[in-house]
Amino acid sequence: MAKIEDKPIIQMRGVTKRFGKFEALKSVDLEVATGEVVVLLGPSGSGKSTLIRCINLLETYEDGEIIVDGIRVEEGRALRQVREEVGMVFQAFNLFPNLTVLDNVALGPVRVRKMSWDAARKRARTLLERVGIGEQADKYPIQLSGGQQQRVGIARALAMEPHILLFDEPTSALDPEMVGEVLDVIRGLVDGGTTMLLVTHEMGFARKIADRIVFMEAGEIKEIADPDIFFTNPSSERARAFLDAVLNH
Repeated sequence: MAKIEDKPIIQMRGVTKRFGKFEALKSVDLEVATGEVVVLLGPSGSGKSTLIRCINLLETYEDGEIIVDGIRVEEGRALRQVREEVGMVFQAFNLFPNLTVLDNVALGPVRVRKMSWDAARKRARTLLERVGIGEQADKYPIQLSGGQQQRVGIARALAMEPHILLFDEPTSALDPEMVGEVLDVIRGLVDGGTTMLLVTHEMGFARKIADRIVFMEAGEIKEIADPDIFFTNPSSERARAFLDAVLNH
C-alpha cells in the first residue's frame, strides 16, 4: 500500500442531499486521509454514488460542508480549483464519440490547464500505454470494447494529474469478461499514492485494495472498518445481512 498521511484531504461534515422530499444523504460525516483508498459499499440506493458526486459538486448538497485539500466545495471560483484536483471515472464512460481516443484523453489538459495540443497528446499516449491500450490511440470510442472504453476513461482522469480519483461503479456497465481488465488497471493505481474513493459491487476487489470500507444504507454511514474486519466480522446487523446476500448470491 502507498503511504497514508494523517492529514485529511477530504472532510465531509453534516452533508445532506435531497431529491424533493427524499433524503439521499442524511448528515454524513467522513474524513479521507491523503493517500488513502476508501471503498464505499452498500445496497443500491444507499447514497454511495451521490456522496462521491457531491465531492466535485456534480450533485449539489443542501446542508453541511465539504472541504477538499483546504478548499470549501461550493459554486464559484473555488469549484474550478477543486475539479482540477479531483478526477472522476464514470460507469457509463462518457467519452466524446466524435474525438479519437487520444484526443479524448488530451482534451482536459488543453482546455483546463492550457497545455498545448502537442504536449497534451504526448502525455495522453503515455497514459494510454500505462492503462494497456496504447495501440488504440487513433481509434474512436465506438470501435473499442466496453473494457477498453473504461480504460480510456481512467487515462482521461489521470491526464489532469489529480490528487484524488473518484470511481463511480467503474465496472457495472461492462460485460463480465471485461471486468477483470479494468480492475487490474485500478489495482495498478493503488500504489501510486493517489487518494481514491471507489463505489463498487466487486467484493473481492474491495477487500484487496481498500484501506477502509465505508458501508452505507439509506443515506447514512452505518459502519467504517478495516476491510478484513468488515468482511469477516462486521459490527452492524445490516452489514452482515448485506454481505450474506452479495457473497452467497
